[in-house]
Amino acid sequence: MAHSDHDHHAHTTGCCSAKDAAPVAEAVIRDPVCGMTVDPVAGKPTAEHDGRVYHFCSERCRAKFAAEAGKYLAATDPVCGMSVDRATAKHFSRHEGQGFYFCSAGCKAKFEAEPAKYLGDGPEPQAMPKGTQYTCPMHPEIVRDKPGSCPKCGMALEPMGIPSGDEGPNPELVDFTRRFWVSAALSVPLLIIAMAPMLGLTFASFVDEQAMVWVELALASPVVLWAAFPFFHRGWESILNRSPNMWTLISLGVGAAYLYSVIATLFPDIFPHQFRGHDGTVPVYFEAAAVIVALVFLGQVLELRAREQTGSAIRALLDLAPKTARLIGEDGSENDVPLDAVKVGDRLRIRPGDAVPVDGIVTEGRSSVDESMISGEPLPVEKTEGDSLTGGTLNKHGSLIMRAEKVGAETTLARIVELVAKAQRSRAPIQGLADRVSFYFVPAVVLVAISAFIAWAVFGPEPRLIFAIVSAVSVLIIACPCALGLATPMSIMTATGRGAHAGVLIKEAAALERFASVDTLIVDKTGTLTEGRPKLTDVVAAGAIAEKELLALAAGLEKGSEHPLAEAIVEGAAERGLKISAASDFEAVTGKGVSGLVSGKKVALGNAAMMADLGIDIASVSVNAETLQVEGKTVMFVAVGKILAGIVAVADPVKATTSEAIKALHDSGLKIVMATGDNERTARAIANRLGIDEVRAGLLPEQKAALVEELRAKGAGVAMAGDGVNDAPALAAADVGIAMGTGADVAVESAGITLVKGDLNGIVRARRLAQATIRNIRQNLFFAFLYNVLGVPVAAGVLYPLTGTLLSPMLAAAAMSLSSVSVIANALRLRTLKL
Repeated sequence: MAHSDHDHHAHTTGCCSAKDAAPVAEAVIRDPVCGMTVDPVAGKPTAEHDGRVYHFCSERCRAKFAAEAGKYLAATDPVCGMSVDRATAKHFSRHEGQGFYFCSAGCKAKFEAEPAKYLGDGPEPQAMPKGTQYTCPMHPEIVRDKPGSCPKCGMALEPMGIPSGDEGPNPELVDFTRRFWVSAALSVPLLIIAMAPMLGLTFASFVDEQAMVWVELALASPVVLWAAFPFFHRGWESILNRSPNMWTLISLGVGAAYLYSVIATLFPDIFPHQFRGHDGTVPVYFEAAAVIVALVFLGQVLELRAREQTGSAIRALLDLAPKTARLIGEDGSENDVPLDAVKVGDRLRIRPGDAVPVDGIVTEGRSSVDESMISGEPLPVEKTEGDSLTGGTLNKHGSLIMRAEKVGAETTLARIVELVAKAQRSRAPIQGLADRVSFYFVPAVVLVAISAFIAWAVFGPEPRLIFAIVSAVSVLIIACPCALGLATPMSIMTATGRGAHAGVLIKEAAALERFASVDTLIVDKTGTLTEGRPKLTDVVAAGAIAEKELLALAAGLEKGSEHPLAEAIVEGAAERGLKISAASDFEAVTGKGVSGLVSGKKVALGNAAMMADLGIDIASVSVNAETLQVEGKTVMFVAVGKILAGIVAVADPVKATTSEAIKALHDSGLKIVMATGDNERTARAIANRLGIDEVRAGLLPEQKAALVEELRAKGAGVAMAGDGVNDAPALAAADVGIAMGTGADVAVESAGITLVKGDLNGIVRARRLAQATIRNIRQNLFFAFLYNVLGVPVAAGVLYPLTGTLLSPMLAAAAMSLSSVSVIANALRLRTLKL
């Protein structure tokens, strides 16, 4: 849990009163930033301010205090309103993650019994951190140091980075909601007045027609001049920035309807007879202007609420981490502490039903842990001493003690949240199509509106100019390109959040789009198709040395090596209860094997090339070696002195999920190519068993990257999946790099997609997500294009000869809002996508 930067409501110094202030010797020593009690003799950080020493639980709290000391000196008791010294407050309580200080135990008890009573509407939302930058949801390339409007589309800029979870409601949504209700409240009576004659109702018995026009002016003016001010502001900015957008059209349409109506009300005599109705009066369109504003606000409110739902993925991920951790002290005592107080090396207890607070290692206990929220895999994973734990996962039944290894921004969960936040701001190439259309669309619509006005004014029936104004305003309103602009970003934001919950992390939207269209997938063998943890399978003696001694010598030689094959031999010998002696004069020959002295004997272990270099004949075991290699096992020859002693074979078991995943990937239209540094025979044996289309064996890291370029040169769209440092060049070279999350950091950095759990089922989920997202984007763009292609001509009046009526500007505004909402609703369907 992040320390609250606003744990107080007053910045005064001193305690409540003399009688309330405890002597220094009796006072609690408290961290003035987070509120934790601190032992002043435990070597914790300290800082001096105004001649007084303050104690802190961590270096982070000390740094916060040093930056803004005045902010953390005193707090206000929420019950009685008295000032409390934060550093010596005896009484402290947390509520919904925020710390509160009290002058007495009585005030604390009252607060804890009814916190809502003393919080009112709750604490003010936390201000954005210093240095926060703001960007446009529709145009991520727009980045500003301050909040404001996007110069391209007029949308409110949103803070970049990872939300802290306590920012409070979207201020634009709050403002627009208030303006919507005012607009709606004033538009309803306006609509009644305007529609009354059509329904056979009249107000002539108690007020004349001209007076009703003045009532309409009074009702419409607050809507247009106050409520719609953001529309006109953004419309004007779009003109200044030469970036015509939806606000250009709305402001022109509403402004034209209102301005015409005001002139008609104030100076009716200046209008020629062409502007007058059959009764001789000049019609006004106050209700159209006001209702259009109300409907646009309704659409904006629905849109903003829907956009907030796309951010729910990040908030849900943040909520996975508990707010506190149970810290085990050096004396064995246990206390719940804020998550920020946990440091690397701390021992933490995870009780049944608790969420794991940070990344770490199990030191005691046994339990099953539900990792589905991180990996997407439904089955709980057994955890015992030495196993790793991921923050945010859920402990099921047993009790565990863990050692914290990664805290704060270094945890897996924090990195996932950061990736999702960045991906939601990224831009898919397909968005370029919508941008190009929108750039020319607005000027074209203005021309259509002008043309419609002229056509109706010249050729239309009487009153011609009234029809001309109605058609022009309707065209401007119905053609707002907001649906076009929202089509791609809404789908991307929703998809990246959905992927995160399934263990598929999208670094950038372009990777998601490209992965939907690639036709070839290159997979590394070790750690991708296989477990990545080889096991000893066979020991074959070839001379006078028995199998057990042969294995003991091989294990002694490999004891000092960190190679996975070496570990498999050592573990195999240990499982058989053999005594393993350490080797001396150890030497590793790159790509061939190792040699050294074990128990006074010169031992060499390696491949056929190494044996040839040593002049050792391996013909006596060549048949055995070939048989084992056909079975997919890696064979190593062992020589003692100048004589072949035998062979040991190691196999890396294929993951249980691999075969089914390969079939699903084939079904999705992908050709599978295995690229491995292992020998041809072993690689082909595994490929044949799994039904892999092509095998490239014995590849060095640069050769894997060359393979990617070779396939791309043939016209293939290539995705590369791998988990090691040796895969990083190929991951970077591929159209889409897919890093298995169990692998090296450099692999993750080189990839556009990262799988939290390192198996091919994650690639299947990523493929389904990518294809569904691009399909969703295309649907959105189709809806948006179709809406405008049909809507603009209808608003211009092409159906008038058939229906005898024009599209009302109010109906145009409703249709415009509905188009945006329909695009958003379609994008939100991705939240329920089955992966």
